[in-house]
Amino acid sequence: MDLFQVVVLALIQGLTEFLPISSSAHLILPSQILGWTDQGLAFDVAVHVGTLAAVVIYFRKDLRDLIVAWFGQFGTQGQTHESRLAWYIIWATIPVCLAGLFLEPFIETYLRSSLVIAAASIIFGLVLWWCDARGKQTLTLQNITLSAALLIGIAQAVALIPGTSRSGITMTMALFLGFTRTDAARFSFLLSIPVIVIGGVYEGIGLLGAVDVDWLGIVIGVLVSLVSAYLCIHYFLEFISKLSMLPFVIYRVILGFVLIGLYFLN
Repeated sequence: MDLFQVVVLALIQGLTEFLPISSSAHLILPSQILGWTDQGLAFDVAVHVGTLAAVVIYFRKDLRDLIVAWFGQFGTQGQTHESRLAWYIIWATIPVCLAGLFLEPFIETYLRSSLVIAAASIIFGLVLWWCDARGKQTLTLQNITLSAALLIGIAQAVALIPGTSRSGITMTMALFLGFTRTDAARFSFLLSIPVIVIGGVYEGIGLLGAVDVDWLGIVIGVLVSLVSAYLCIHYFLEFISKLSMLPFVIYRVILGFVLIGLYFLN
């Protein structure tokens, strides 16, 4: 890949990892429109490291409190809201791990088409709009329960369908359950950390013994995805504290129909 391709693909990953608009729907566009070849496993791992670093840096205080409380529960401190939230994140991660373990061959064989991605982008975009419009939006993370966390975790497993958007479907479920937009997004972002770590380790195993690695492209990919993802998290939280999810829904529907058009034109 040349420098332009590296920057564009890293920006796509950094922005779409946390916006409710589906990274898979966007990563298919360069190959469909520009004929770019696959960026390779090493680059995929690199940009995921960048987005992981971004969410960890942004939520560093929350993560510190969660980790301290989780270990502290085994001492004299006992259970706190933060230790329970840490447990909820752990439990909510299990469904996507199990689904990925058992369903990956089926997904890779039958669901990696641009039509599936387009349909998922449209359908789950409309579901996001409905939940955003109809949800009570009265609950915060102080009110979260194990059952709510598990339902959001199950929704996250649905994101294995290409075009769904991991952040989009987890926010959708949280909104459906009555959480505010901001707290739905915060839980979604915190929930992304173990998923990105697990996915990065899984993909990283495939790099063992690899020698043909573009290290300059890797470094640039990490930095661009880190900065873009950090800014995306910050401004997205600012945006949804004032406005609805409707602009993202409209964007998803338009993107879905663009992908359908490209499919039939090709």
